[in-house]
Amino acid sequence: MAGSIDKVVLITGASSGIGEATARELASAGARLFIGARRGARLKALAEELGETVAWRELDVTDAADVEAFVTAADARFGRVDVLVNNAGVMPLSPLAALKRDEWKRMIDVNIHGVLNGIAAVLPRFVAQQRGHVVNVASVAAHMVMPTAAVYCGTKHAVRAITEGLRQEHDEIRATLISPGVVATDLGHDITDPDVAAALTGWRKKSLTPDAIARAVRYALEQPEGVDINEVIVRPVAADM
Repeated sequence: MAGSIDKVVLITGASSGIGEATARELASAGARLFIGARRGARLKALAEELGETVAWRELDVTDAADVEAFVTAADARFGRVDVLVNNAGVMPLSPLAALKRDEWKRMIDVNIHGVLNGIAAVLPRFVAQQRGHVVNVASVAAHMVMPTAAVYCGTKHAVRAITEGLRQEHDEIRATLISPGVVATDLGHDITDPDVAAALTGWRKKSLTPDAIARAVRYALEQPEGVDINEVIVRPVAADM
């Protein structure tokens, strides 16, 4: 039902894909949004399209100070912060033997440190106000390992563990892990191994559209106080994995 989410929601990686779809879904539900990503022009266009309840700021989730500034700006704009959706992620898959160390580091920095930077920025506020909700977008890769995806899967396993640790440490804070299967987004556009890039094209013949994941995020946010949706796994019906 439109207008059912009276919350201030921060979304990282909001310039495209799942992040953009989540912004659209939550805006339609009445949430006030502060969206961030590296591509400021796309954020600006999205915010202007969705209206005055959506504000934006360029964001590098690997920079802890930048994430702190992002959260502070959201608080200043809307007067509070209720939810953080940690959505930013990268997936330059390759075999371990390819020794793409820079790509490994990028995945660890964005997919793990980016999530931790977000949690660190909101956690003191959430503890002080005795409420809050962290939604971490992981992947079915948090539950499995496959060739060419060892490091990526490792980062998503870490996000799953971090989310569960947050849940156990704080009775007053809700923690949700959203684990999508294959989704038609530009995730993986930075794969430099031609064989893996071709395989990804094949996997995406059976894929969800980003709005399916956005609805899962909305479902978690719409639950009444005292109810915490700990994890939602969303796959295409015909998914092989």
